[in-house]
Amino acid sequence: MADGTKAVVDTSAADGAADEAALAAAIDELAETAPSTTSGEDAEDADEDRAKPARPAGEETSEITAPLSADEIRAELAAREAGPKPAAAPAGRPSGRPPQDPQPTHDPRDTATLPRTLPAPLRHSGDKVGHRYRLEECISHTETFSSWRAVDEKLRRAVGVHLMASGHQRARAVLAAAKSAALLGDPRFVQVLDAVQEGELVYVVREWLPHASDLAKLLVTGPMEPHEAYQMVRQVTDAVAAAHRRGQAHLRLTPRCVLRTDSGQYRINGIAVDAALRGLPAEGADEDAERTDTRAIGALLFAALTHRWPFPEDRYDLQGLPKDLRDVPPDQVRAGVHKGLSELAARALFDQPPHHAEPISTPEELARAIALMPRIRPPEPELPAFAPPPRHTTHALPTAPNPTRVVAAPGAGPAPAPARQAPVRRTRRRLRRALKVTAWTVALGAIGVASWQLVDHLRNPGTSVAAADPSPSGTSPTAHTAPHPPVPIQIKDAQAFSPSGENKYSPAKAFDGDAGTSWVSSWYNDQLGPKPALRDGIGLLLDLGSPQAVSSVSAQFVGSTTAELRIPGPQAAGDPARAQPGDFTAVGKQSGTTLDYALEKPVTTRYLLLWMTSLPKDTDGKYKAYVSEVKVSG
Repeated sequence: MADGTKAVVDTSAADGAADEAALAAAIDELAETAPSTTSGEDAEDADEDRAKPARPAGEETSEITAPLSADEIRAELAAREAGPKPAAAPAGRPSGRPPQDPQPTHDPRDTATLPRTLPAPLRHSGDKVGHRYRLEECISHTETFSSWRAVDEKLRRAVGVHLMASGHQRARAVLAAAKSAALLGDPRFVQVLDAVQEGELVYVVREWLPHASDLAKLLVTGPMEPHEAYQMVRQVTDAVAAAHRRGQAHLRLTPRCVLRTDSGQYRINGIAVDAALRGLPAEGADEDAERTDTRAIGALLFAALTHRWPFPEDRYDLQGLPKDLRDVPPDQVRAGVHKGLSELAARALFDQPPHHAEPISTPEELARAIALMPRIRPPEPELPAFAPPPRHTTHALPTAPNPTRVVAAPGAGPAPAPARQAPVRRTRRRLRRALKVTAWTVALGAIGVASWQLVDHLRNPGTSVAAADPSPSGTSPTAHTAPHPPVPIQIKDAQAFSPSGENKYSPAKAFDGDAGTSWVSSWYNDQLGPKPALRDGIGLLLDLGSPQAVSSVSAQFVGSTTAELRIPGPQAAGDPARAQPGDFTAVGKQSGTTLDYALEKPVTTRYLLLWMTSLPKDTDGKYKAYVSEVKVSG
């Protein structure tokens, strides 16, 4: 077919009988392994245990497909019960389940005629899909599909792959959902790269984020700080609202689908595809897509604030709420929860929020409510512990009374301080005490020096001036010579420096006086360094126009960078632009975002080389140099 799929063709009678017998055996096996109750907890735990294959210790896989919920398991059981009923056995045939046709001869576009219980295709590590994607590790395996970490051998990158039998009733819905998600083109969602039906197999290929952590993993150690929870719900809501404006919905937004990258940005995995793989929404569902996604965001915020799952069952390594506790806001489940975020979670999650609050039913309304909230500031970093200097004298120094000390009323106990603020207050108190001790020490030292100079002047009134600082010229001497103030030196030109080529565009942004613009180098898959690395460094060659006496150089970067300041040696004196890195002499090496090179003695040179040996990693996993501003002084 034109879209890459293949139509189902009829087979011979012998092949049909064999396929019918195999399908009947698979249906019997699925019926025997179905859970006996519909609570969903035991079935989900068993399914999740099957979905977690053994992997080496220490290896982390953050993009595990979320397990089936109780509603989804019930949908699977209902789908089996709604399947074709076995007919009565004719005379002369042993009693038992009659075979069913796994490949109907009707129009394959009519999904109602396709089987609902076709098992997931069996694949192993090392197998190839589409002659391009090599399967590496099975991340999740259910009765209808499997999810893998794979390698795209053509582009040499890691990808995620979902596999499903093309004869399954959900196969066409999965392909349609994957193609619509690929057309979304929003970088806040994990991108769908390919969706193909090939023979008996349907596979969906998506982007893989190896260094991202899902929300379930982030909540293992406890609830989020208010600022981090605010950032999570704001970014997720904005992304989902934008998708709904374009006619897309997620329908299965769980903590395993929300990923945080190294840069702190949140990305959403499985839009439309996760729901289609599990047959959601179920037939007869009376909820619309906007309310479903809004309630899911409210559940994410509830879990982030309380470290509890807002429903009775335990999910995603979180303990559920008691069954008799319903429609309670997060601040009634855990003490110290931010009031504004608690009310926001309750309005998004519950149809009848507490305190007669107005419920939020769409992601667009939730985004507007978040925008109207007061700004939540990030927590202040704790000051390092400061030990007071040891006292080497027995004379006690006078200390001023502590103005922050509060005298408690008689009979009243001390007011308990919050556990998180106590270390900060003790550190600040020690810091103030140390500053007072230092100030008194300096003051007493200054008084002693002044007293000694006064006594010496009274004893020797005629020689004090000459003894201070003799002047050979006979003019009035000075105690200190004023240092020469630094003079800015203008950079005339700059160019990328690398023996094997480098990004040659916009090097003037590195000295245009605007720290908001940067010269960006080419990107690299691996970090710079000595052999066996691809290269040991990249550079930016600065031209001062004429030889200048340089005493200091300051460079600003975006992201922590290690760089050396080098000046041309005798081998590079002719044409520094064509010289090798070894033809330059290093006069300083630093690491960080703001590097200041102060030379011991001024160096007269026309060219300066900023040689970078370690680059920061960008959000896309590439190593790049960002040079914002370089200033030279003489």
